[in-house]
Amino acid sequence: MRVEHGALDGVLLFVPSPHRDDRGLFTRTFDTAVAREAGLTPESFIQDSQSRSRRGVVRGLHGRSGRGEAKLVRCARGAMYDVLVDARPGSPTFGKTMAVTLDDESFVTLYVPPGLLHGFQSLTDPVDTCYRIDRAHDPAEDLSVRYDDPELGVDWPLPAAGVSARDLAAGSWAELCRRLGLG
Repeated sequence: MRVEHGALDGVLLFVPSPHRDDRGLFTRTFDTAVAREAGLTPESFIQDSQSRSRRGVVRGLHGRSGRGEAKLVRCARGAMYDVLVDARPGSPTFGKTMAVTLDDESFVTLYVPPGLLHGFQSLTDPVDTCYRIDRAHDPAEDLSVRYDDPELGVDWPLPAAGVSARDLAAGSWAELCRRLGLG
């Protein structure tokens, strides 16, 4: 397994080396030693969650206030277009976006540092997304920005389908910046 740096400050991609043969494949999806070498504290991830989405579904863009929330995200089934937005005031990549395709062929795991907004779109039917999260969920800390906010200009690969009422009601990037005391 190798580690690559993402386009946003602190974002990491853990890229495994699947072993394939006529039976199928085997791959390591997480390795505490590799995570430690990359500067993470593996035991700090306290919760595993999974979602299943149909093709075209957009989930996000979500984040957490306060200390934020770190997570490891991977696609266990299908393919998804994963989007991050740096919402950390003072970060050298504040306001920038990054997108990466995660799928069940490459098994790449994306490390999302605290303070980033995260969302994805399912490219196949279905998509199973696995999250390993470092904090218990507190709804009072939820942050969200609408997935199609024109200021962010995320270029989703498919027409959005199945967006939740919560995500449709999310505020704008400008509103989040004001909430963060930046505008």
